[in-house]
Amino acid sequence: MRRTTLAAVCLAAAATVGLTACGTESGGSGGTSTAKKDEPKDEPKKAAGPFPGLSGPDIVDKAVQATTDASSLTVKGSVPDETGTIELDMAFDTKGRCAGTMGMGGEGSLDLITTASTVYMKYDEKFLRTQGKGEPAADTQAAVDMLAGRWVKTSATGADAKDIASFCDLDVLLGEFKDVNSAARRGRTTTVDGTPALTLTESDGTDRYTLYVATEGKPYLLKVVNETAKTPESLAFGDFDEPVDATPPTGDVMDIDKLAG
Repeated sequence: MRRTTLAAVCLAAAATVGLTACGTESGGSGGTSTAKKDEPKDEPKKAAGPFPGLSGPDIVDKAVQATTDASSLTVKGSVPDETGTIELDMAFDTKGRCAGTMGMGGEGSLDLITTASTVYMKYDEKFLRTQGKGEPAADTQAAVDMLAGRWVKTSATGADAKDIASFCDLDVLLGEFKDVNSAARRGRTTTVDGTPALTLTESDGTDRYTLYVATEGKPYLLKVVNETAKTPESLAFGDFDEPVDATPPTGDVMDIDKLAG
């Protein structure tokens, strides 16, 4: 049960870093852009409005650079996965700290806090029962009785927690955003949660992505949306360079490393 639960967390990590709306060549749930670096950029170099003189791919480059340079940020939204839809509301920083909640396609959720040394998790009953499918009913009930709604902790350097600790490192999480081959087109101006933004669109087969880039201050990537009906996804980024509250939980916290002996 423990190893299965930890593996489920890593599905969210894979879904997040695998986003290809910015045109990365690595695979992921959102599809991979077919654009190549030597393809012509069909944007006029003297574009008017925000980012004057920059083409769509130029703006994407600036947005990716600004976003990957951030020392911390939040990620909120949903991405499709083989098992359903993963919902994220997480804060991350480059010191390996993260905190927030993950929902697993309507199959329950877990709270996660990671510090430099320790991973803390709290599962709801639905999540534990979903992970226990196929196991003896008595074993699943025992896991629910012991773990549901209760914080547990494990060493961040332990074999079962290394992937989670890596997921919570912002440098790792955004690492695959850095090699970008984009064919994005400039779009209209709008706002994202009150922040002025420029939209950019990019297509990959039947997938159509819209990117939102901040036009005031640093050109952060504010939002990525895949508008495809079969695999809709939307992730919003915010709270750039803000402290991550990864305060360890207090009270009844079970040490599962000690429990395992």
